Parts: sequence; C-alpha cells; structure tokens
Amino acid sequence: MIEKPRGTRDFLPEEMNIRRIVEKKMRDAAERWGYVEIKTPTFEHLELFTLKSGESIIDEIYAFKDKGGRMLALRPEITAPVIRIYINKMQNRQKPLRLYYFDNCFRYERPQKGRFREFWQFGIELIGGRRDLANFEMIALSVDILRSIGLNNFDLHLGDVFLLKRSITRNNNDIDEEKQRKIFRLIDKKDYNTLNAFLDDERIDGEGLFALLDLKDLSTIDDIKKIFGEEEKEEIEDILKILDLLSIYDIHPILDFSIARGLDYYSGIVFEIYSRGLGAQKQICGGGEYELIELFGGKSENTRGFALGFDRIMEVVKEERKNDKRILVVSTEECRRHAITLSKELRKRFIVETDIMGRNLKAQLSYANSVGINFAIIIGRKEVEENRFTLKNLTSGEQFYLTIDRLIEMLQTFGL
Repeated sequence: MIEKPRGTRDFLPEEMNIRRIVEKKMRDAAERWGYVEIKTPTFEHLELFTLKSGESIIDEIYAFKDKGGRMLALRPEITAPVIRIYINKMQNRQKPLRLYYFDNCFRYERPQKGRFREFWQFGIELIGGRRDLANFEMIALSVDILRSIGLNNFDLHLGDVFLLKRSITRNNNDIDEEKQRKIFRLIDKKDYNTLNAFLDDERIDGEGLFALLDLKDLSTIDDIKKIFGEEEKEEIEDILKILDLLSIYDIHPILDFSIARGLDYYSGIVFEIYSRGLGAQKQICGGGEYELIELFGGKSENTRGFALGFDRIMEVVKEERKNDKRILVVSTEECRRHAITLSKELRKRFIVETDIMGRNLKAQLSYANSVGINFAIIIGRKEVEENRFTLKNLTSGEQFYLTIDRLIEMLQTFGL
C-alpha cells in the first residue's frame, strides 16, 4: 500500500467541509475591505526566493532542475510571487492595489505539530498608500479576519524594524551588516545572554537596544522618544497614529520590539499574532512593511502585507460542519430513466443524488438513512402513470403525493 509523503496530509470530506466554511469567511472578510484575489504558479524560478531570502533558503525548500536545465522551486511563500506579478503586469495600475491569496506552500523541514511540508496560507499584499493609513489597514484587516471566524483569544504584538536597527546603529556607526544580522538573530531567538556576551566582546553599545526591548506596555510609548532623536521622530509619530486608528476597532497591540523577522526586506512596522490556544507553535499571523519591488527590478513603491497560517488556525477555530440538505431520488429499475429525468430538473435548485449501485427500493431508502440524506423522492409505476411523485421526509417519516410544481414548492418550504 502506498502511503502519503511525509509532512503532507489527507483531508476527508468532513474536514474539507469545515475548512471551506472557514476559508469562505476569511475571503468574505478581505473582500469587504475591497481586496481582490490573485493567483500565482505553484512553482517559480528559484532565483525569486534566493533574491529575497538568500542562498541558504535552498536547504529549506523544494528546489529542482527541470528537463530544460532551469532551476525551479515549489513556492515556500506567496509574497515574492505576488510582487513578481505586480512588476510584470500591474506596476502602472492605480494605487492602492489591494490583493489577497489563499493557496498551498511547500517547505522541506522536519514535520512536527503545527508544521508541515505542505501547508496553506491566507494572505494580503497592500501596494501603495500613505504609511500610517496603510499600516493601520493592514493590521486591522488581519484582526478583522480572525474575528470573522470566531477567533478572539489571541495576542497582537507590534514592533518596528527601522527603530530596532536604529537602536543599535545610531550609537555604533562602524558596526557592519554581518554583526547586525547576528544581533538580530539572537533577538529573534530571545537568546539575550548570548546577545549580552556578544555585545561585550565586540565593544558594541547596547544601551539603546535594551531600552527599546524593555518597552512592552502602550503606556510607556513616550519613553521611545527618550531613546531616539530627530531622525526617528517621524517613525515614532506614525506608530502613535496607527495605535490611535486601531483603537477605533478596539485593537490594542502589545509593543514588542523584539520582532526581528525578515530584517533583510522588512523595513518599518512589523507585527505578529499569537493564539493562546496553541503550544510552542502558536504564531498564526505575521507581516509588516517590506522592500522587495526594487530588489526584483521594479520601481520603488510603499508595500506591506501579512500571511495567516491556515493550518494552525484550523487547530483552534470552532466551526460546525455545514450539513446541506440532500435528496435521493429512489426508483425501481423500470422507472430509472424517469428518475434521472427528474433529478436533472431538481439539480437546478437542490442537491440531488440517484442510485448508481443497482439497489432495490428498500435498499435505496436504507442507504439514504445511513448517510444522513434528508428527503427521498420515490418513483414507481404508479407515480409515472399519474405524473406525480412521493416525497418522504426521512427525519419525520411524513409522506406527500405531489405534482412536480408542488414538489418543488414543498422542498423549498423545507429550507432546501
């Protein structure tokens, strides 16, 4: 017996039913904000991802050479492909561009709870817009989507990559890029003991950095101004504007300047959302302002976006399966053609099944009860001769003998 590949999953109809309900609610929420769907290829040129994340990403993704010798990769994320589409086909469109996507991604990593080699992301990319207004919209939309699927038990952390970088460079003018990367990797890992030792060894002034990292409460945001000078004033004012606008939606982030994700392309506001119902792998959303368009050869434009981890969300979302009411058209063998003709008409309005197993009338009704079908329409010789149909409510046991017009009307009154 052939098993599924490691790190992948099979979704049975019952699970897909719930996943589709949640997906639709997320799509509807994004579309209410004016976002439209975009679709990218499942695989791209490998260069698209190494440009964004460096050559080291090759070890973490599905990269391969095709029969023409081209180096390709299954997409590990969707932001880079969307920006490629924007540069190729959408640069001259009126701004802002509000785009969303929902698709599968692939990473070659050790499977564990909440992490798979094939996983799904729901995300948005917002291209253009005044910084404070666009960043407010990005964060508010992420929360609105989670609330739309009934998730409220989460924490929103807000940081700023620009201020994080400035906290270390403004008093250390000669610090090189490699040392900065190491510092921020240690911050990302929350390994502050090693960070302290590294700063001491390299004689790097970390006072401003640790003062910034210590800020966790919104009431202390004015303390940011004490750490920085005039060069950072505009950035701090933008944060205050964003926080004020978010309060309209009753969104109150936790200040967290330890968010050091994707520092090579994130440029300003960043945020992460953590579910309280998950264990170690609790992050369900991440995003921020980024600079990829110029890197990929396009004209500079203000951009931001976020991605929601759909699989982790499905672990905590409470959604009931949608049970669509179904009909089984039951017939004798001699009346099968009439049953198929009736089914053709009813399928214009309802979910209708017919027997394809060759069962007798009793067995067909038994099947309908066993799989939760709600109504049976019985067609025998009498029904054919009188051009009427027997409708049976399989829940209550009630039966009705009806013309086609009355049959349709009654099915509609039952909420089909």
